[in-house]
Amino acid sequence: MSHPADHAFTIPVRVYYEDTDAGGVVYYANYLRFFERCRTEWLRSIGHHQVDLLAEQGVAFVVRSVSCDYLRPARLDDLLTIGLAVEKLGRAQITFRQFARRHGSDDDLVSGTVQIVCVKLDAMKTTPIPEFLREKLEALQ
Repeated sequence: MSHPADHAFTIPVRVYYEDTDAGGVVYYANYLRFFERCRTEWLRSIGHHQVDLLAEQGVAFVVRSVSCDYLRPARLDDLLTIGLAVEKLGRAQITFRQFARRHGSDDDLVSGTVQIVCVKLDAMKTTPIPEFLREKLEALQ
C-alpha cells in the first residue's frame, strides 16, 4: 500500500463494461488509461491544457517509462479514485507516483510510477519544460 503525499491530485473514475475483461475485472492495460486521464486533468487543474502547450509552445509530454504493481482487482461498476503525486521534477521530465483505489478506501488496487518527458513535437526531441510551467510545478512540490 502506498500513500502519496497529502497533496496528491485525484479524480473519480467509474468502471464500465468496456474497461473489463472476460472475467469482469478491469483489464490491466486500462489502468494506464486511467492514469493518463489523471495526469491530463492534473495539468488542466494547474491552468494548462495539452492542446495549448502543443499549439503555443510546440511541446508535448510523452511517456518514457511505466512500472505498475497490480495488487487487487477492480470490478464492473466500481467507483475508483485515481491519483498522482509528483515524485521528481527534472529539467525535461517528471516522475509521478500514481494509484488506483476504490472510492473511500486508502488501500491501493494498483500503484505505479510513470515518467514523462517534455518533447518538441515537430522533431520528437527532448526539450526543457517551459519555464512558466516549471515554476508552477516547483511550487507544487
